Amino acid sequence: MRRLPLLVVLLVAVATSQALAADLDATLKKIKRSKTITLGYHESARPFSFASAEGKPMGYSVDLCTLVAAGVGQQLGLTDLQLKWVKVSVESRIQAVAKGTVDLECGTTTTSLSRYEQVDFSLMTFIDGASLLVTDSSGIQGVSNLEGKRVALIPGTTTQSQLTGALRKRNVTATIVPVRDHAAGIAALDDGAADAYASDRVILTGIGRTAKHPEKLSLLAEFFSYEPYGLMLRRDEAAFRLSVNRTLAQLYRSREIVPIFEKWFGDMSTAGPIIAAMYLINGLPE
Repeated sequence: MRRLPLLVVLLVAVATSQALAADLDATLKKIKRSKTITLGYHESARPFSFASAEGKPMGYSVDLCTLVAAGVGQQLGLTDLQLKWVKVSVESRIQAVAKGTVDLECGTTTTSLSRYEQVDFSLMTFIDGASLLVTDSSGIQGVSNLEGKRVALIPGTTTQSQLTGALRKRNVTATIVPVRDHAAGIAALDDGAADAYASDRVILTGIGRTAKHPEKLSLLAEFFSYEPYGLMLRRDEAAFRLSVNRTLAQLYRSREIVPIFEKWFGDMSTAGPIIAAMYLINGLPE
């Protein structure tokens, strides 16, 4: 393939920069003016978004947001863009984005049509499904035998609505134990307050290791929902969304996403065809 002459590359870069400057939306204007981008993260959504022992944001989604922020800074011509990290919870995350408390949420938020009424989303960043982490003593093998069992979950999540539908479909009645976050869900299992904890399967894999006795817990193979993740941003911010997606697409099509995936989930060969296809489909050309 022929390389473009340097002059043409420079002219395209200048044109892109001028177009971006002309089309800055509220978020990009704020970032350019303050030289700061505010990123929301979660404390216990391991391995996607969590706080280290020193309180530093870490995880797959955090790494993606860090690279996206660098891309935004480059597109705005900011060589000294500052990253401001703000803790958000499952309850506060949507309003934090909608009200402008954070510019971008870096967690495990599922893209859904109902959420599009309040916020917007980037290209997909991961695909997961909800499952159950159960105590071995409970004898739970799947959703179908949750009758009379206590299931901890975080209210207001897609997991709650999907599990409710799955129970209704199977004519099963279980007791729902509301918990504040993933750490509280594991604590409910540890303390005997719940027989199972429902959440996205990869999260359950990560946080299950933090239990007091992980050897007494089992992660079920069954999925009862489809959870496509995206980075959450405000509605009607087309220029900012384009800036975010430009970096994500470049990571995907260049395969620079591979070492990031392997850092948090292990060898890419274990990702399965669905994740590989997601990266391929979302690696949009310029």
